Amino acid sequence: MNAKTTGLVIVLIGLLMTLYTGFEYVTREKVVDLGSIEITADKEHTANWSPFIGIGILAIGGIVFLSGRKK
Repeated sequence: MNAKTTGLVIVLIGLLMTLYTGFEYVTREKVVDLGSIEITADKEHTANWSPFIGIGILAIGGIVFLSGRKK
């Protein structure tokens, strides 16, 4: 993979991280465990980041793309 392709992939990741600043996911946890009886509950988690992180990654991808070797 050359520098231009790598830079383009990084730019796309940065753009997605700027537009979507987080996601939610669910895990299942045991609440009660009494021998053969188990009670579980779904617990929601969120992963968030600042849009400035996406902008920074976007800028890094642009630098990598522009500094790619010319043939």
